[in-house]
Amino acid sequence: MYHRSSRALLTGATLLLAAHSLPARADVFVSSEKDNAILQLDADGKVIRSIPVCQRPRHMAWAQGGKQIMTACGDSDRIGVVDVATGKLVDHIPTGESPEIFALSPDSKTAYVSIEDGSQLAAYDVVSKKPLFSVKTGAEPEGVLATADGKWVFVTSEVANAVYKVDVATRKSVAQVKTGMRPRRFAITPDATELWVSNEMGSSVSIIDTASMKVKQTLKFAVTGMRATDITPVGMLMSADGKTVWVALGRANHVAEVDVATRTVRGLALVGKRAWGLALSQDGARLYVANGQSDDMTIIDTSNRKPLKTVPVGREPHSILTN
Repeated sequence: MYHRSSRALLTGATLLLAAHSLPARADVFVSSEKDNAILQLDADGKVIRSIPVCQRPRHMAWAQGGKQIMTACGDSDRIGVVDVATGKLVDHIPTGESPEIFALSPDSKTAYVSIEDGSQLAAYDVVSKKPLFSVKTGAEPEGVLATADGKWVFVTSEVANAVYKVDVATRKSVAQVKTGMRPRRFAITPDATELWVSNEMGSSVSIIDTASMKVKQTLKFAVTGMRATDITPVGMLMSADGKTVWVALGRANHVAEVDVATRTVRGLALVGKRAWGLALSQDGARLYVANGQSDDMTIIDTSNRKPLKTVPVGREPHSILTN
């Protein structure tokens, strides 16, 4: 997490907005917090253009069937809406202070947003832009995940070391469970029975049974030659078949490939400094990793966990989308 003092204007000749409209479909999009921009790159990491957005863009999600990108603007207190074809910020949804992460409902009509400074999960109507309801959480909520059936929303609290389960129908928190220290992000199995939660200060992932809201297992990470305090998992991503979870290990500068069935680490991939954001190519052949402190992105061959290349992607890259 970064504080609101990280405001900066888009600078640098390497981040140029293309003067003409580009096709809506591209390969990779990266939010750059300190450049107030979203970079569009091809599959090999070549920058196509930089799209100016709002202040401190962080988490992103597809909207309108891939025609738009929504991004949480931490220092603008809003969710920005980008038209991919024109490369322009075309709309926004006002939120509480310092929106962190958000998730869209299955019908994309509702945005569930963690409001860091308000210690709450807030829901907004995407069309009317009006707030629908809010649910109090522990301090510094971050990770948000909405289930595919539209019934539940999960949110982490970094300070309370807990995950909250919100019933969308009643608009209330119906359960919570303690995790490791400083839970950050989620991954969920395709059948929605298991919720995986990264614990940044616990060097671990908690695996939660979504029905009972009890921790089934805690998976600890180790990297040869590193102290546990240097292993800070944040970003997570589950493969479409539910067999693999990729975990970005933060300051350990590695990404772990985890076998879901056996709960074991198959191996590690070396990446840049402070690896957080993750995205897979549509065919699952490549993993894209945002390295926030080295200002770059590592492209990994998932078949052998070998880094193919590392490319610059602005200042403090946060999240990645692929299409």
